[in-house]
Amino acid sequence: MRPFKAALIEITEPATSVPPWVTHALESEEVDFLVRGCRTRADLAAYASDADLVWVWGNSVLRTAGLELINRCGAILRSGSGTDNVPVDEATQRNVLVVNTPGAVAQEVSDHAIALLLSIVRQTCAQDQLMHSGVYEFRREKNRWHLAGSTLGLIGFGHIAQLVAQKMVAFGVRILVHDPLVSEKHIRSRSAEPVDFQSLMASSDFVSVHCPLTPDTRHLINRETIALMKPHAILINTSRGPIVDEAALVAALREKRIGGAGLDVFEEEPLPPGSLLRRLENVVITPHIAGFSDAFPESFWQYSVESVLALANGYWPRAVVNPQVRPRWSLRRRQWPIHLDIEFVTRHKLSDRQAAGQARGASLDEAAG
Repeated sequence: MRPFKAALIEITEPATSVPPWVTHALESEEVDFLVRGCRTRADLAAYASDADLVWVWGNSVLRTAGLELINRCGAILRSGSGTDNVPVDEATQRNVLVVNTPGAVAQEVSDHAIALLLSIVRQTCAQDQLMHSGVYEFRREKNRWHLAGSTLGLIGFGHIAQLVAQKMVAFGVRILVHDPLVSEKHIRSRSAEPVDFQSLMASSDFVSVHCPLTPDTRHLINRETIALMKPHAILINTSRGPIVDEAALVAALREKRIGGAGLDVFEEEPLPPGSLLRRLENVVITPHIAGFSDAFPESFWQYSVESVLALANGYWPRAVVNPQVRPRWSLRRRQWPIHLDIEFVTRHKLSDRQAAGQARGASLDEAAG
């Protein structure tokens, strides 16, 4: 029987520096694992045409080149949560599963969304800048918000948004949710209230964007929808930049039609030096770092390896973007997380560390001799 082939075609770090335990874990399960960066259609044809699974991080070559060159592919793995660099519609038409790993960054991104909100509500960034410039002054006019009793609206209710809701409830904040793909029962089970989009925009003191970027959500936040917001409302976006019409947002912020914004993502990245967002006092901006922490690399690899192993062994992975497709393989359902897989991954990481320790010991022995 032909072994299951997984082709990692990423072109950026840290995906191009594969930890040894990842290779060991996959190959010990008889996965034919190829690592080769692909930038063009010719690269795809040469290295990934016979892959059962094609694995990317931020590489957009599949969107630009299309999927006809990888006709053996039954699944695309996108490490992370966003899939705007993957042709999801084309994959669905071809019955190709699109798998992602939102759990790998969910804690970090939810923390960052809350941090952006808190930095505006409590004015920590603004006051820090004043203090560093030599100003020690209580500026009452800047303190326009409070948390307890306020309302937070979440657009989208996936892994990250659910963690935001869980954490913000502890602040005494009312949570509203708009997500047509999530049942009202599930939303209510997370101490949140399901509402329509217009009601969320009009009723929320704070609005946080957590939906994926699709043709339907591009510029979902625009001049008309911003006009629904309260004059003191704060917009937070840690999802994807083009969900927000940046020109409309800048106009609303400059004209004080909303209170402020906390942004980790932008329509153009890197954010141009001349962007007006850099000059506005009522904006806190960070350079698309919401998913990063000291645990980020290992978490990304672990969730990704679990997904590859699930598919290679005939199981549905933890997260599938298009679960309506009919997979090219017969897949069994399984309750996640699979603790055996986590133990398996840990075992391979430990073996790598032991090998590294033995190598260091041998070097020391040689030096001593």
